[in-house]
Amino acid sequence: VTPVQPERGQILSDSGAVLAANLNYYVPRIDWNVSAKMKPKELDSMLHALSDSLHAFAPSKTAKQWYDELHTEATRPAGQRKTSFRLFKELTHNEYFRLKTFPFLKLAKKKNGFYYDGLMRRVKPYGSMAARSIGNVGESRHGVSGLEKALDSLLYGTEGQAQNVMLNYGTPRWETVPAVRGWDITTTINVNLQDIVETELYNMCVETNAEWATAVLMEVQTGEIKAISNLEWSSRAGDYVEGQNHAVLPYEPGSVMKPISMMVALEDGKVGDIHTPIATGTVMEYGGKYIRDPHGSDALSPIQIIETSSNIGMSRIILKDYESNPDGFRQRLVQMGFFEPYNTGIAGESGPVFSVKLDRTTAGRVALTRAAYGYATAIPPMRILAMYNAIANDGKYVRPRLVKKLSRDGSPDSIVPVSYVRQQVCSPENAAKLREMLHAVVWGNRGTARKWVQDDNVEIAGKTGTAYIIENGRYTNAKRVAFCGFFPYKNPKYTCVVLMSRANRGAGASSGMVLKNIACKMYARGLLGNQSDYTLDNNGGNGPLLFGSYDFKLRRNIAKGLGLSKEPGAFKLPAPCGGVPDVRGLNVREAVLRLGRVGLNVRLRGVGYVREQSMMPGTGYRRGQTIELQLSE
Repeated sequence: VTPVQPERGQILSDSGAVLAANLNYYVPRIDWNVSAKMKPKELDSMLHALSDSLHAFAPSKTAKQWYDELHTEATRPAGQRKTSFRLFKELTHNEYFRLKTFPFLKLAKKKNGFYYDGLMRRVKPYGSMAARSIGNVGESRHGVSGLEKALDSLLYGTEGQAQNVMLNYGTPRWETVPAVRGWDITTTINVNLQDIVETELYNMCVETNAEWATAVLMEVQTGEIKAISNLEWSSRAGDYVEGQNHAVLPYEPGSVMKPISMMVALEDGKVGDIHTPIATGTVMEYGGKYIRDPHGSDALSPIQIIETSSNIGMSRIILKDYESNPDGFRQRLVQMGFFEPYNTGIAGESGPVFSVKLDRTTAGRVALTRAAYGYATAIPPMRILAMYNAIANDGKYVRPRLVKKLSRDGSPDSIVPVSYVRQQVCSPENAAKLREMLHAVVWGNRGTARKWVQDDNVEIAGKTGTAYIIENGRYTNAKRVAFCGFFPYKNPKYTCVVLMSRANRGAGASSGMVLKNIACKMYARGLLGNQSDYTLDNNGGNGPLLFGSYDFKLRRNIAKGLGLSKEPGAFKLPAPCGGVPDVRGLNVREAVLRLGRVGLNVRLRGVGYVREQSMMPGTGYRRGQTIELQLSE
């Protein structure tokens, strides 16, 4: 009895596009002991015909070379004939079934000994898109990272059993207990949003020469992770590639921690009116250690403390509450659910860590001041994101999630509902105060992000954060820079966190700009409850126009500069043609997206760009049909 491995389930986007799936390959073989029973003259004639077909199929060998090789194997003495002679290393589904139509090979198995070994590979049609979060599968067909590992018990399925049965023409396996296919898992990832996030993060990495970067985009009300990207510089590739999943790993967060500390103070009643100033100063000595705010003031209100990112102000507020019981600050975060596992479905997910014990010793009280503004603690960006999401969501602490539903054979079995770490992590009134504070960071006169994150189309609120990197136990001059925020401000739909390591710009000019560019692209495509400005009907009801730019200011300037009475348009968008789309020349991501939109399943062969497609452009098709794409560099 031997185990039969089941077919592994697929990983899908929120719209059903395939993010990871099995691709079956075939290794064609011949048992020459079976074919030796044919009459020599008949066998020789068939081998000649087969050689001609194989040459047309694989021109790397001439028909004579094929014949010489096959004839040599077929006419060996009885004890020397190969029972598993391999014709090709691996073939796709279409290639194998074409091979079966060739002379000699189309005979019954009991006459020619022709059979195949199956070979399954796990492929990602969209390449590096969210690759680290999707994960990988090992040789055992079990997941070794990402969703593939975290949800392996569901994706893998149930093994079957088979026995070898002796027959005249071979020893096939007879399946006595059928294997059960794994579940298909629909994720919350949106392909279009993932592309936007990856593109903007990549562009900023290139501009700032960052070591690595991560970005996560989440839907406010549902906690659905719509996009997650992790990029790091690869000297081997000479480019940024999908790297370690930094989104769920702990790092000193810097000042993006301050709004969370302020939430604690608001909920404890230590901060009431956020516009009433408190004494701060520009230098604070505490426990023999100094805290400095070079751009601080003698007094700042709580909203100004967040707006200007005052370390002294935040320290004084938290000391007022917890100086006599430093660990009470951590315990308060525990009560709020800050340390609870999210179980997002991402393997390797970590929780917050306080690197110094918050006790009543001098070191413990000093660590309390540092933790208040994002040092002496390590917090995964996903944690920061979820708390900001609660601020945007009137205090409702939604659990981030990457899994939407499970299905098998196209039928849904279970849907993963929206869940909450806490129904309310803070009151709606305090959430509104925190939103006002985060708005001031971007739009206030002294806001740390005012120069980079403001946009006329999308009103963004959020917080910058900077943390110096520790090496060999000491702080260096290198920094990690972060921005976490939400948009649109008055009706938040999305929260986003961006963290970059060793970027050569400040937090607002790097991470903040990534978030802003993401928001602007979403606005331009009509994804924020607005009408997309590049599909406006300015053609008298005759359909949309394609503009040189979808930016209103640029269109207006073009019209003014050219002396036009109205904004310029290029040409009317053509009506989409019917039949199979032409994807030749496209990269894999674009080709799969276009074919998936019209209901076609895709099989890939090779790497690179699409060179050939098995279904001719413009021809009719049925939804659910499979099209094979031949790729080449």
